[in-house]
Amino acid sequence: QVQLVESGGELVQAGGSLGLSCAASGLAFRVAHMAWFRQAPGKEREFVAAIPRDGNAFYGNSVEGRFTISRDNAKNTTYLQMNSLNPEDTAIYYCAATFIVFPSRKRADWDFWGQGTQVIVSS
Repeated sequence: QVQLVESGGELVQAGGSLGLSCAASGLAFRVAHMAWFRQAPGKEREFVAAIPRDGNAFYGNSVEGRFTISRDNAKNTTYLQMNSLNPEDTAIYYCAATFIVFPSRKRADWDFWGQGTQVIVSS
């Protein structure tokens, strides 16, 4: 059974930084593509960043240059480092995984999801 468990969400001031973690179990992590999505109240779930198994990360337009995704295959863990946070970054952040050949920014490409961790950025 695949489990993705996010952690690290909290209240942070605008301009600050925060790191999220996603611990994975029940899957072959080394060959999985991993991603982060987020969902703000009243909005659709939005792609944030992905790091495929080859390590070539790609990002959503709204976070490019501010967020960094990484992975540690030895620890079965994916990370999201978020810098220069602003109130528009407030959302529940979800970890996702997939094994399809070419993952994209589309939510439908991602098969496994965590329960999410709340990030609140105060102005």
